[in-house]
Amino acid sequence: MNLKLVATFHAPLTEKFGLPRQSGLADSLRGTVVLEPEFRSPEALRGLEGFDYLWLIWGFHLNRETASGGLTVRPPRLGGNERVGVFASRSPYRPNPLGLSSVRIERVDAAAGEIHVLGADLADGTPIYDIKPYVEYADSHRGVRSGFVDEHAWQRLEVVLPRETFHQLDPDTVDGLLEILAQDPRPQYQDDPERIYGLQYGDRNVKFKVSGGILTVVAVE
Repeated sequence: MNLKLVATFHAPLTEKFGLPRQSGLADSLRGTVVLEPEFRSPEALRGLEGFDYLWLIWGFHLNRETASGGLTVRPPRLGGNERVGVFASRSPYRPNPLGLSSVRIERVDAAAGEIHVLGADLADGTPIYDIKPYVEYADSHRGVRSGFVDEHAWQRLEVVLPRETFHQLDPDTVDGLLEILAQDPRPQYQDDPERIYGLQYGDRNVKFKVSGGILTVVAVE
């Protein structure tokens, strides 16, 4: 089976570091689905304005290595040390490097072939292979078990953004940045309060450190 590229995703995050670990964790993070020229017609998006959410099927284009054929992976939710089966995880290293994300529709620009969305966990330049509307009666299952996710709650960080650095950021996108930082983008096996991390967000490099559950932005370059 050959997959046809139907769209490309554009967003402030250009690297794997800092990407939300699931869609919906950074609800204010904006992104745009731009259809390929052969699909860039209002006909392709007709009726989409009646939906609130989309499913995006996409490719892990930032993987630096191919799947090794291993049957287990180490999810970040388990600290990056404990292993589970690859099919019991959402690891990007899979037999077929395909991702599935549910994102909220902010607005549809059918004439331009663009869908503006919120809460995506995709990097800039991500190839999209299919777009499907989310329908609540079929896609929502309330009160179900979620395996190890139920047993290992993700602890959000308190984010401190000094006034002088706030003014260096785009006010239209700063809320998305704060949500990303609160999710703690560091590898879970790293906990050095003196280490300074750099997160590329649009054309800015956001420098921060974490200590005692508090993330402090120390510079914006």
